[in-house]
Amino acid sequence: MTSAREIRMWTPNTILLLFAILVGGGVALYRLTSGLGAVTNLNDTYPWGLWLAFDVLGGVAMAAGGFIIAAAIYLFNWKKYKPIGRPAILTAFLGYLMAVVALFLDIGHPFRLWHPMIMWQVHSVMWVVAIHVVLYTTTLAIESSPMLFERIGKSGALKVLGKIMVGVVAFGVMLSTLHQSSLGAVFLIAPAKMSPLWFSEFIPYMFLISAIAMGLCMVSTEAMLSARFFNHHVDVEIYRGLARGTLISLSLLLVLKIFFLFRSGVGLAFDGSLEGNMYLLEMAIGIVIPMILLLNSRFRKEPDAILGVNILVIVGVLVNRMNVCLFSMQEYSAAQGSSYFPTLMEILLTMGIVSLGIFLFKMAAKHLPLFANPLEPR
Repeated sequence: MTSAREIRMWTPNTILLLFAILVGGGVALYRLTSGLGAVTNLNDTYPWGLWLAFDVLGGVAMAAGGFIIAAAIYLFNWKKYKPIGRPAILTAFLGYLMAVVALFLDIGHPFRLWHPMIMWQVHSVMWVVAIHVVLYTTTLAIESSPMLFERIGKSGALKVLGKIMVGVVAFGVMLSTLHQSSLGAVFLIAPAKMSPLWFSEFIPYMFLISAIAMGLCMVSTEAMLSARFFNHHVDVEIYRGLARGTLISLSLLLVLKIFFLFRSGVGLAFDGSLEGNMYLLEMAIGIVIPMILLLNSRFRKEPDAILGVNILVIVGVLVNRMNVCLFSMQEYSAAQGSSYFPTLMEILLTMGIVSLGIFLFKMAAKHLPLFANPLEPR
């Protein structure tokens, strides 16, 4: 395995990441000084755009792998997954941090982001989402902290963490489950605006199940890519186990999607409209094709093949989040005379946020015991 000292930081890829971060940082500074209208195409009909759909809804779904793997290790003691525990939890932590950055820049008054912590609105689903973000990001920071304490030699802190970690993980699993579903529950307030292809009272559950599928695929993809780039070994059985979990979650999601499609009207998906085409795209690349491939037991034995499925599911869930947040309201918005397409600056900022997450992961691989000494329940 490549040691931390052997990981080269200043490669062409890293320099490209830093360039994207600097550009995104410049856009962020311009947004803070000039306002949302100067950098986005958002309007009263489209108050949520790329940053919310991709960076927040998509980013939080990507981070779902953290609570799944933490539960497998600490609550169920599935020893097979210990080698990927730290990278999975760190990926989730970085995913939530990036979502917080996007939220900070997307709201009208960024420096009021902390208000929900002291101004409780217990009947507001948006407040529930905000509190979940705060609490679960803090929980992920605690779950990731053993790496830092090992690095600086704080054995006393490690002992304390060892005693409370099972409780912290259990709390985190509860929070993440609620948070993934509550993001879907936000859209329950917009039945008149959303296409029946996506709106249903079960949207919170479908958000949760699709996030589980995406989280498993993100953990698997991260493990494969880090094994290649940082030259450390990951047992192929880990990939196969994650692929089986993905197949189970996709199967459940498919049943729900078909049920509600028949209830809302199958013809809506095949009427040639933008909404129908985006729905079919989401179903094909995010559910149907990955399931067909994963049902082949020989296919599940090849890591490269599993990687291909992972990418399909990740892209498919991202398309779902874009559909729910944007395309599901296309017909309503068009009737209001409004349209939305992200500006170049919105896209550059999103690229910068994603690049920042990747760069921080590489920094952790370089300076923290990310792959060595896998998580051990105490």
